[in-house]
Amino acid sequence: MDSAETAINPPQHQSRQPGLESAMDPKPEFMPRFAGNGRLEGKVAIITGGDSGIGRACAVLFAREGAEVALIYLNETEDAKVTAEAVRAEGRHPLLVRGDIGEQVFCENVVGKVIEEFGRLDVLVNNAAEQHPQEEITDISAAQLQHTFQTNLFGYFYMTQAAVPFLGKGASIVNTTSITAYRGSPTLLDYSATKGAIVAFTRALSSNLVDKGIRVNAVAPGPIWTPLIPATFDEDKVASFGSTQPMKRPGQPNEVATCHLFLACDESSYLTGQVLHPNGGEIVGG
Repeated sequence: MDSAETAINPPQHQSRQPGLESAMDPKPEFMPRFAGNGRLEGKVAIITGGDSGIGRACAVLFAREGAEVALIYLNETEDAKVTAEAVRAEGRHPLLVRGDIGEQVFCENVVGKVIEEFGRLDVLVNNAAEQHPQEEITDISAAQLQHTFQTNLFGYFYMTQAAVPFLGKGASIVNTTSITAYRGSPTLLDYSATKGAIVAFTRALSSNLVDKGIRVNAVAPGPIWTPLIPATFDEDKVASFGSTQPMKRPGQPNEVATCHLFLACDESSYLTGQVLHPNGGEIVGG
C-alpha cells in the first residue's frame, strides 16, 4: 500500500463482474438522507444498473420523490430484489427487467415494457457500467475492449434511441460518467475512454434534443463505494479506496444520487449539457 494511502475498509475482493452489494463489508449507504418533496411526483424513470450501487440509491431516492421506477440489471437478481423492496417501502411499484443493455433489441424491449406498465416515460438514467483493469494497453484484448464499449457507451446509445420517441417536453436524460473522463486512469484505459465519450455524448445530445424540450446532463462521480470496486481491484486497493481524495474517504451512493435527482427534476430546468462532480473535493477541468 502506498504511503499516501490509508486503510478505510476491510480488505476484500469479489471474483465476479459485476459485483454484488450483498457481499460487501461494510454495505454501501443507499437510503436517502432527507424526506421527499414530490420532485418527481407522477413521473416514470428508467435506471440502468438499478440493482445496486449508485443505481440503487437513485431508484430509492426517485421513489421517495414520487416516481415509478424501472430497474434494469444484468444478472444480479438478489441485489435487484433488495432494491425493489426498498422502492416498495417508499410506496412505489418497481418494474424489474433483467438483461444486457449492450443489446439494442433488449433496450427496445425495456422501453416497451415500461410504456406498457406505466403508460409514460419521463426520465432516463444511463448508469450501468463495467471496468477491467490492465497494467499495459497491450494487455487489453479485443474482446475486453469491445465488451466495455458495448456496455458503457453502446448501451447508453441504445437506451436513449429507444427512449427518445416517448420522452416529451420537460423530460430528462442523466448519464453517469466518471472522474476518469477528466483525469484518466493508468490501469483503466478502455473504461476511461468510454467515460470520456459519455461526456461528449452528453454535450452533443443536449444540443440535439434541446428544441424538443428534453434536457441531457451527466454526473461524474469520483471514488464511490459500490460493488464495482471489490469486483475490480485487489484487496489492498479496496482497503484504501478513496483515501487519497481531499476528503480522505470514498463517497457513498446516496451522496451521488442527489446529483441525479437534481438533474432529473425541474429544479435544474436551466441546465442542459452539463456535468456535476461529486468526487470528494478533487478539482477537475471541463
